[in-house]
Amino acid sequence: MIEDIKKTLWATADKLRANMDAAEYKHLVLGLIFVKYISDTFSARREELKRRFSDQSDDYYLDDPELLAGELEDRDYYKEVNVFWVPESARWEALRAAAKQPEIGKRIDDALTVIEAENPKLKGILDKRYARAQLPDGKLGELVDLVSTIGFGEDPGKARDVLGQVYEYFLGQFASAEGKKGGQFYTPASIVKTLVAVLAPHHGKVYDPCCGSGGMFVQSEKFIEAHGGKLGDVSIYGQESNPTTWRLAAMNLAIRGIDFNLGREPADTFTRNQHADLRADFILANPPFNISDWWHSSLDGDPRWVYGTPPQGNANYAWLQHMLYHLKPTGRAGIVLANGSMSSSQNSEGDIRRAMVDADVVEVMIALPGQLFFNTQIPACLWFLAKQKTIRQGEVLFIDARKLGSMISRIQAQLTDEVIERIAGTVAAWRGEDGAYEDVAGYCRSVPLAEIAEHGHVLTPGRYVGA
Repeated sequence: MIEDIKKTLWATADKLRANMDAAEYKHLVLGLIFVKYISDTFSARREELKRRFSDQSDDYYLDDPELLAGELEDRDYYKEVNVFWVPESARWEALRAAAKQPEIGKRIDDALTVIEAENPKLKGILDKRYARAQLPDGKLGELVDLVSTIGFGEDPGKARDVLGQVYEYFLGQFASAEGKKGGQFYTPASIVKTLVAVLAPHHGKVYDPCCGSGGMFVQSEKFIEAHGGKLGDVSIYGQESNPTTWRLAAMNLAIRGIDFNLGREPADTFTRNQHADLRADFILANPPFNISDWWHSSLDGDPRWVYGTPPQGNANYAWLQHMLYHLKPTGRAGIVLANGSMSSSQNSEGDIRRAMVDADVVEVMIALPGQLFFNTQIPACLWFLAKQKTIRQGEVLFIDARKLGSMISRIQAQLTDEVIERIAGTVAAWRGEDGAYEDVAGYCRSVPLAEIAEHGHVLTPGRYVGA
């Protein structure tokens, strides 16, 4: 049912785009979904208050009906349940009523401005670009009408979930439509699910130093809820350097009702670290692969380079060390990197990898199938790091999942939920958390550090798991 709704909405939204660039259009669509979400949530709280103010058995009961209108406009009733305050001119009904007016774009921009003014948490997050949107006449109004249908007639809790799912689905569709550029803000769902399933973040602080549109956080919260926990069992810390992507992440998390700290501003993780004092329980990240222009002279002698200074022409080992630095002693990290990171010996990379292996901070290495990403055909791998291993000291688990992908289109593969469960189960058994572990030829093997040293500290699973 929800799948059909998402597809229908996407088809219609895509038609309204006319010949506007997907990269530009996504901000219009996602921004409107966000406004509808906060407006719906506000209205639901308002209806609930109305009901409670007139219920004699309720603590909130008001015996003077003339007080009702004033009380309904009291912000504190909304803030106490984490609902954004929406002024009357910015409520969805007002925007929908004006959808056919020629100045609807300006009306939406004005609504975003007053919403930001009333809610400090949203300052700088809402993208006011509707008045200058290059859409044919009437199309923006049609888009408002389309978004009006999302979750229509549902109870508020359900409507919110539908909006969250539609937002996430649209992010994925836009990433696909943008192709190469899309990968900058979106990690394919099956990779995110694999990282989360293996790390199992269920409490404490979760951090993503290059968080894109926030998919790692949303999946972490889904994982927690699926395992009997609740929203708020983890606190979310993120950083993102691209300002428009940073806004997408903030909206994505707010729609889910997730509290977050994405730093004061969008900024480069290496040179303007927004969470310098953070020590996290879990870190998940999909940094851009092999970036060559990351270095700045201020990074010389940085305390994060515990295992050696990363080469100036490639940030892979800067990301790995940044994450290790930000882990609590008991913390674990999972990171997506290009395959070259497992075996590269150019510049200082081989030395840093050797130092990391010898320090026993590498826990699990997983080789992934090709074609999982929208924006690159470079095959990728997952690194799992542990600051201080309590079990399996002196061993690394290697998993070769290269042949476990399923094609979902001519050019795109994914890992199915069954494959993800198998991988997560293998790691859990190896860690002694669930079931008995055994090596499986061609798939997984636990390898002592001495053997890894014999192979020149290369961490490619295919070297170790056999055929």
